[in-house]
Amino acid sequence: METEQPHTPRRRAPEGVDAGVPHRVPGRIAAGLSILTERPVSLYAAAVLRIGYGFLYLVFLLREFPHRDEIWGPGSPWTPEMARQLFGQTGWASILTLSDNRAYFEACYALALITSVLFLLGWRTRVVSVLFAVVVASFHARAIFMTDGGDNLILLMALYLACTACGRHWSLDARRNRLRAADGKTARTPTGRGTADLRHSRQTVTAVLHNCGMFVIAAQVCFLYGSAGLYKVQGGSWGNGTALHYVLNLDLFRPWPEISLLADEHDVLIAIACYLTVLVQVAFPFVLFGRLKYPVLTLLLGMHLGIAVLMGLPLFSSAMIVADAVFLPDRFYRSLGRLWRRTGRATDAGRTRLSTRGEPVLVPTQLTPSSR
Repeated sequence: METEQPHTPRRRAPEGVDAGVPHRVPGRIAAGLSILTERPVSLYAAAVLRIGYGFLYLVFLLREFPHRDEIWGPGSPWTPEMARQLFGQTGWASILTLSDNRAYFEACYALALITSVLFLLGWRTRVVSVLFAVVVASFHARAIFMTDGGDNLILLMALYLACTACGRHWSLDARRNRLRAADGKTARTPTGRGTADLRHSRQTVTAVLHNCGMFVIAAQVCFLYGSAGLYKVQGGSWGNGTALHYVLNLDLFRPWPEISLLADEHDVLIAIACYLTVLVQVAFPFVLFGRLKYPVLTLLLGMHLGIAVLMGLPLFSSAMIVADAVFLPDRFYRSLGRLWRRTGRATDAGRTRLSTRGEPVLVPTQLTPSSR
């Protein structure tokens, strides 16, 4: 049984104290929801991801072109029938197992190359992004036991990018829209309340899908780094600073033994690299909203370059470097674009000066009455 409490008069808030502080939280939530539903964010980062992963998968397919039949084709030791049996257990699917005909496989491989190029260039991105995800998933499922981690990440990013508006910038679609706007050929939008509501709903769905896709990409990278760092903490070799010593002496991951042996001679630097790797990976999700984000991304860039050179995993390192680009703001990419344009103009001006050097310059003179 509840007891009745005596009534106490409410005290007046002292001057200088904002009495509306509790009301700020709903306002911030409303502002966040409006950003989520009204406009896509990180459009330049999405374009960088599209270009990066399209280029990486194109290079991957071209590199494995001489060995395509042994990896994905009918002549692979992992036969299409064995792949179909595995699909019955795992739920995977692949367009490569629809037929055992060699001509069909070659057509699928050509389709994968063309799709990667179109996705890289940003041509009809809404449709091509879905087709690119289907291609990556099909090739990954066909040879699921022949992976190095890089194609796993590319598969996830291809699925996520299919939900984003990754063709808004630095694409053929963006160039086509600019040319139409410059020529005045933009399609006239029909008027009417129903049409306006439908257009607004379409824009809202596009913005929500894009923002959710970019959030999932960022969360995926954070989980990847965080779980990798926490997994390393549990091992004794990372704790005593000897993990990289063993890595540098693995023949399977030593493309250049001389460089690996040279790096292994510096015990103190190897130990520092071990501790720094664990620290950066564990702290990565917690520094994304501060100024430490850029030094951490720089350290991660150096780490991935070291993995690519010392361990011979260029696809994995490149996929991680491209994934890190999602955390750079749009103003960073716009500044890069302005710097690129200024550099191009300076180069063109220098070429013009070099081309006119040594040539006589004609100075127009006014005609006098005697010379007429």
